[in-house]
Amino acid sequence: MAVVVVTGTSTGIGLATAVTLARGGHVVFAGMRNLDKGGELREVAAKENLPITLVKLDIDSDKSVDEAFRRILKEVGHIDALVNNAGIPGRGYVEETPIAFFRQVMETNFFGSLRCIQAVLPSMRERKSGCIVNITSVARQFGMPPQAPYAASKWAFEGLSECLAQELSPFNVRVAIVEPGVIATPMTTTPRPVPPPSPYSMHGRRMAAYFMASLGRPTSPFDVARTIQDIVDGKSTKLRNPAGADGATLINWRKSKTDEEWVHLGAASDAEWLADAAKYSGLDIKL
Repeated sequence: MAVVVVTGTSTGIGLATAVTLARGGHVVFAGMRNLDKGGELREVAAKENLPITLVKLDIDSDKSVDEAFRRILKEVGHIDALVNNAGIPGRGYVEETPIAFFRQVMETNFFGSLRCIQAVLPSMRERKSGCIVNITSVARQFGMPPQAPYAASKWAFEGLSECLAQELSPFNVRVAIVEPGVIATPMTTTPRPVPPPSPYSMHGRRMAAYFMASLGRPTSPFDVARTIQDIVDGKSTKLRNPAGADGATLINWRKSKTDEEWVHLGAASDAEWLADAAKYSGLDIKL
């Protein structure tokens, strides 16, 4: 039994992870920015009598992170594992997207998780025991428009994670990266406004078509949660862990090409792009 803090648990992968770990016998502190949005998690926890405690945790706030982790450490004395799941989407073309939006995405997806890491590290290092699981994305393995703000934040987070894994290796604290593909969560299934016309619109159409095809055979966030559980339980000791039905598939698509071939795919015709995407994904993608 481990004491685990999971961030971003009101929906999606965070909620599924909190439930899965608690079902596996772990004590879970489920962090979320707005406790009023914790109704579904509260209901499952009460119905199944799961050891889940909801904690107000806004990872964008130094004060909120400090208060939340101080409370948890005071209550149970230690934290065995941290799952950095909280994050926000971030689509936009580099030329057209305000720098303020890039900063917003980076604040949550990178600095927010960094705050939580720094909050748990002293006690884990001193105890010479612990596990930090950082949820990034297959978007870290390749850049594809219009994902520049999101991909940039995840690339940064993986770079930090790899450095952190080496730093903590002498102290017996494990670091693992989980790279989900397209997962059926509110982040991917909530309808978005149609973007205004842009010189770069073809890229947005292609990305939307891929997501629609992938979500046609949806991957549950509980699939990702099981990958996280294997890491927390010590069944997986790999640094990088693709997750979901198309996690490894998307990474292999990128690895099938040289850097120059991947860049050229951005200038390919719709027909060429569709044929290549279908070849490696096996999906029926339609623009």
